[in-house]
Amino acid sequence: MADTVSKSFVIACGGTGGHLFPGISVAQELKRRGHRVLLLVSEKAIDQRALQGHPDLESRQIAMTGKPKTLSLAMLSFLIKFWKARRACAQLIKEVQADAVLGMGGFTSMPPIMAAQSLGKPTFIHESNAIPGKANKLTAKYCSAVFLGMEACRQHFGNNTCHVVGTPVRDSLRGPVDRDKSLAHFQLDPDKPTMLVMGGSQGASGLNRAVCDALPELDADALQVIHLSGSNDEAAVREAYRKRGIKAHVAAFCDRMDDALAVTDMAICRSGASSLSELAHFGIPSILIPYPYAAEDHQTFNAKPYVDGGAAILCQEKDLTGARLASQIREQFLDAAKRGEMQRKMQDFSSDSANIKICDIMDSQTL
Repeated sequence: MADTVSKSFVIACGGTGGHLFPGISVAQELKRRGHRVLLLVSEKAIDQRALQGHPDLESRQIAMTGKPKTLSLAMLSFLIKFWKARRACAQLIKEVQADAVLGMGGFTSMPPIMAAQSLGKPTFIHESNAIPGKANKLTAKYCSAVFLGMEACRQHFGNNTCHVVGTPVRDSLRGPVDRDKSLAHFQLDPDKPTMLVMGGSQGASGLNRAVCDALPELDADALQVIHLSGSNDEAAVREAYRKRGIKAHVAAFCDRMDDALAVTDMAICRSGASSLSELAHFGIPSILIPYPYAAEDHQTFNAKPYVDGGAAILCQEKDLTGARLASQIREQFLDAAKRGEMQRKMQDFSSDSANIKICDIMDSQTL
């Protein structure tokens, strides 16, 4: 329920798309309720690129990096930067008269959360993954409550008050989309099933290689593809589709994910929590290939509920071959009946009200 009293909130959400886009979703819901919101983001290009599409949102950059190994020369520099960031955040929280601070994860969240807690403000973090990152484990000690994307994560937060809310889906993906216009934008055929391939903001090369290896074993007339390759592999991926004669829209990145997801019938992607939340929102069955270098292999644990629920297939990158991937695409995705069943099961994982649940709790715990 929307609160009639205008409040001020700070949301620390920079560093990766998995932190930033859910944070933007919460910010937009708070603004709809008449509150002021300030986003704290990192100095990374991904943050600045994403915020270009949200000129209505107020933001500031925070100079913060990930924690290095404790016994390393880099640790001194990290601590100096950390305490400078904490002091700057305390001044900023006072300046905007923040009623509460929310961190969406990563070490960008820790200085503002610690600063807010020292000022007696309610503090919250959101952990979207099945296994929390090191930063959130530390930050939770300074929090009034922890928001979770998955029930499996609760066990990692001990005596913290936890609320399982899901992972917010960005507003830009929620509106109605004209499927025919979206297909035309990507120059795709309305009569063919469309497969989306995306490797996320990091680690796309292994996934790109596996998909390209699978192309010779797929019927060029049976499907079409939107392949978001990242900048390093874009030319090579485009050439692989050209050689096979498979209709494909290949791009380094996509600024129109609402259109891309709206026309997607099946996906091959990493299993970052934010990506999974968006796939569930659109009911897109997937082959999930966890990023093999993710901390504590958390992407494999993220994928498990979806795989157990029959909504997705799990493939570890080390076991992946072109032949195996092509076989799974043919047997699971190009069979319309099997694909339809997986689509229905994927929709069961949708958490469309996650941003509303977060805002309800923060509203209720601020005066």
